[in-house]
Amino acid sequence: MVKKITPVLLVEEVEPCVKFWVERLGFEKTVEVPEGNKIGFVILQKGGVELMYQSYASADKDVPGSAKAYPKGPTFLYVEVENLEAIIPAMKGVDVVMPVRTTFYGAKEFGVKDPAGHIVTFAQLSAAPAP
Repeated sequence: MVKKITPVLLVEEVEPCVKFWVERLGFEKTVEVPEGNKIGFVILQKGGVELMYQSYASADKDVPGSAKAYPKGPTFLYVEVENLEAIIPAMKGVDVVMPVRTTFYGAKEFGVKDPAGHIVTFAQLSAAPAP
């Protein structure tokens, strides 16, 4: 039985990503593992949502050679929110990759890049139609 799935996003620098989630979206840093004078790994949480970031340098220390083995392309996160209109102002100044749109399945979506280049799509799902 699957109890939980938590994404671990690999990045060059963890600190800008922590700032993005904590300052813009109210997440809390619950675990921080140093890597020299920087953060090597972090867990961020808000409510029942959890997200992890790990630096390539830290990942390479955990599993030697992994930094070369893992592609450095973006990961895509689809984040369901209660109120998309509350998220949009929090993303002021962030690189928008998808302007607000409504999909054929009724979701109102908005996409940005996090500081590491990962794509985050925020979505407010419409209420299910009455039977």
